[in-house]
Amino acid sequence: MFTFVYRLLFLPLFFLMLPYYGMRMWRRGGYGRDFRYRLGLYPSLKKSEKKRIWLQAVSVGEVKAAESLIDRFITDGRFEVVLTTTSSTGYSLARDLYSRKILLVGLFPWDFCLFSMLAWRRICPDIVVLMEGELWPEHIHQASMRHVPIYLVNGRLSDKTFARYLKFSVLSRKIFSQITKILAQSKDVFNRFIELGIDKQKISVSGNLKFDCTFPQMDLLSKKKLKAKLGFSEDSLILLGSSTWPGEEEWLVECFREIRRQTQKDWRLLLVPRHAERRGEIVSCLKKSKFRWHQRSLGAAANQVDICLGDTTGELVWLTGTSDLAFVGKSLLGNSGGQSPLDAAAYGVPIVYGDSMTNFRTICQSLESAGGAMKAADGESAQKILIELACDGDKRANLARVLSDWYTQNRGATEYTYRTIIGDVFNGE
Repeated sequence: MFTFVYRLLFLPLFFLMLPYYGMRMWRRGGYGRDFRYRLGLYPSLKKSEKKRIWLQAVSVGEVKAAESLIDRFITDGRFEVVLTTTSSTGYSLARDLYSRKILLVGLFPWDFCLFSMLAWRRICPDIVVLMEGELWPEHIHQASMRHVPIYLVNGRLSDKTFARYLKFSVLSRKIFSQITKILAQSKDVFNRFIELGIDKQKISVSGNLKFDCTFPQMDLLSKKKLKAKLGFSEDSLILLGSSTWPGEEEWLVECFREIRRQTQKDWRLLLVPRHAERRGEIVSCLKKSKFRWHQRSLGAAANQVDICLGDTTGELVWLTGTSDLAFVGKSLLGNSGGQSPLDAAAYGVPIVYGDSMTNFRTICQSLESAGGAMKAADGESAQKILIELACDGDKRANLARVLSDWYTQNRGATEYTYRTIIGDVFNGE
């Protein structure tokens, strides 16, 4: 009954929401590439003796988090992997990372029955792996009809998603009842799944796959070269605005102004907005700032600048590696939910964020307990913390050591996830 209603409502709701999402995709670009995959028009993949995994990851973060798990399955030799992603930016990254490693990289089909059935007939997976919260009812129904096991890995429930599932608990239980196993990121997430009425026997705590991501190591020469391209001197100190949202860039410019005034050191500001298509409004802010600035998407800087706008896609990891202090966005000034602090933690970059990091609550609580990150109640207190850290090199160095130890201690989710799946598929072989 649920599947029938979902199919009945899908097209009217799809066309109702199309103008909004169409505008978003147009601004971000790249949506038209390999559009046939959205309709389920994949190449027909011949079956082999290997177990075929269809792994779905929505966007850049999930695609990157899946890297170590995909590599583990490839190394095993008994599996072949098809990876799909929803966003154009995620697809671009997936092609860069995996196109030479795995059977197929594609875009996830729209979750309408005709497109989904066509995709299933052509891909013919033996196992379905869903990253974090990718629960598409038609996709799950197709797996259930074919008795294909479904694993929700790196499972997480944001406050909004959890509230939505509680509100529609009957429907959410129907969807989750078709999942074979759920591997939650943390004990808190585990408890939320239990509260939704999901069978405790199918849930376990795996840890977070993102801790097992590989981060490119930057030697001194690489840092110098990248700094030069950004318009920064090789000895400069960099304040990073990581995945910033509206209002946070302007606030960071003022923080930077105060840091320059109070430290008398060669600090530079690197702004990396969460959505590069916002570059126009950020450029307007920079024009008013009276600082020298450069726009990364226009190429290498010709001269020294005070501020660089990192308005390119997929470079946050590299840019984080050059930084000395980071503010994590979507956490202040009316923005809520937060962006991931893990890139900064992986590089040992001291972290400051606002009090609205609800999407990463467990990670942030762990970070704060370890003494590796500092939470601020508002913009004024966040500015004071940033200035204090900018003035104190010894404190930044100590925080870097704490972050390195904390990050290492939290690794291991990949092996747990891999062992869980092969334990089912091969009965523990």
